[in-house]
Amino acid sequence: MTPLTFSLLMFGVLLNATAQLLLKAGTNRVGAFAFSWDNVVPIGIKLAMNGPILGGLACYVVSVVVWILALSRVPVRSSAA
Repeated sequence: MTPLTFSLLMFGVLLNATAQLLLKAGTNRVGAFAFSWDNVVPIGIKLAMNGPILGGLACYVVSVVVWILALSRVPVRSSAA
């Protein structure tokens, strides 16, 4: 494994972890809510306007791109015999 491949893998993992932490921070800002038809729009707007939520989603998008780049460089074998 080359240093670039290893770096891509680690960067993808770190981006994914950062995304999860940002999503948690965003949900902490919004607070607990119940899923019902009455509050889909208000909660959706709160989530869509929440900086940490948007940052977390952006990190997920970038992490998928980085992960695809990493997987294109690493042989992945099935463990099935």
